[in-house]
Amino acid sequence: QVQLVESGGGLVQAGGSLRLSCAASASAGVINNMGWYRQAPGKQRELVATITSGGSTNYADSVKGRFTISRDNAKRTTYLQMNSLKPEDTGVYYCNVALRYYSGGGLREDNYWGQGTQVTVSS
Repeated sequence: QVQLVESGGGLVQAGGSLRLSCAASASAGVINNMGWYRQAPGKQRELVATITSGGSTNYADSVKGRFTISRDNAKRTTYLQMNSLKPEDTGVYYCNVALRYYSGGGLREDNYWGQGTQVTVSS
């Protein structure tokens, strides 16, 4: 079981910056991939950025060069630094974490979602 606590959302003008944080707590297992997704009103949830346990990153084309995902494995926390924000970045941002653990003699992986944090970019 993993609990995720997100923070850092808010209201910002276009061109501004925000930093999101997502802290994971787990009673057992290892945090594998971590990522951020967002959902704008009336739209499907979409991938923003992911980072592996080794630090490899992947970004949506729409945020490349503006957003940076990072993680602190000791703190089990992932961050999303968002710069040069645009009104189209507005939405609820969700943290996603994969927990890898042993169960029934085999290795399993479950995904968990944070509660979401609102990001609003005004023009």
